[in-house]
Amino acid sequence: MTATLSLQHDTLRCDLAPGLGGSISGLWLGDIPVLRSTPGPALGQARLAGSYPLVPFSNRIGQAAFHWAGQRHSLLPNNPPEPHAIHGVGWQHPWTVLQADAQQAQLAYNHHADGGWPFAFAAEQMIMLSADGLRLHMRLTNQSDAPMPAGLGWHPFFVKRPGSQLRFAASGRWEMDAAKLPTHRLASTGLDTDCATLDVDHCFDGWPGVVQLDDELLRIQIRSNLQQLVVFTNPTRDFVAIEPVSHVNNAVQLVQAAGASADALGLTVLQPGASMSAHMHIQMEHQP
Repeated sequence: MTATLSLQHDTLRCDLAPGLGGSISGLWLGDIPVLRSTPGPALGQARLAGSYPLVPFSNRIGQAAFHWAGQRHSLLPNNPPEPHAIHGVGWQHPWTVLQADAQQAQLAYNHHADGGWPFAFAAEQMIMLSADGLRLHMRLTNQSDAPMPAGLGWHPFFVKRPGSQLRFAASGRWEMDAAKLPTHRLASTGLDTDCATLDVDHCFDGWPGVVQLDDELLRIQIRSNLQQLVVFTNPTRDFVAIEPVSHVNNAVQLVQAAGASADALGLTVLQPGASMSAHMHIQMEHQP
């Protein structure tokens, strides 16, 4: 059984599973699931949650290794049989509840340098329900004595119902190879499409921070201050993963391999003691 926090505002309910990667096990508007939702006590692993935090990086680091400041760092592959490291380490560890009430909770995770990530850091999440929907805020602080490559984001899985229509703008899309790593960037205007036949697993950049997802039951809007968006679904999936993130997939390797600047890829060079933060807002309403 998973220890659960349940937040409630009117008919909006959010179940949290702090011990499973600080994840959101489910989000419901009345009896309609907004995210892929499991009542908290029944959730068995973070990767099956409705959403989980991506910290201190998002998506994949190829072959679970990277060079930084003249040193090679080997990581632990964490999504077998893939050889890569994926989605950071926050989702793999329990988070501590710093405070909670009926409508909000503050969670924290302190990471000590290890094989999963070679830099110490602290992360905090604030998760809040209100009449305005679900708001999430995350803060990452470098607690090591050296600058570290850093990023964050969220991995929410929205239910794909009949009539699901996805719309967002962008300026570019990163193409991927068979190993699910980005190879090059092409111009893109984003997506405006039915999700039933959509087959996508890409990072879009130049995203202005707004996504609209509508279906026969709900109208959902996702907003964030981040400028990259990973979207993943295909016709075999009953969800659409819509992931606001701070950097392009595998950015820490692309900086070296492609000679691109960290800024251009959204990768933050976080100095010792420095912090970065992000927020995401999910608004939902019944279809008229």
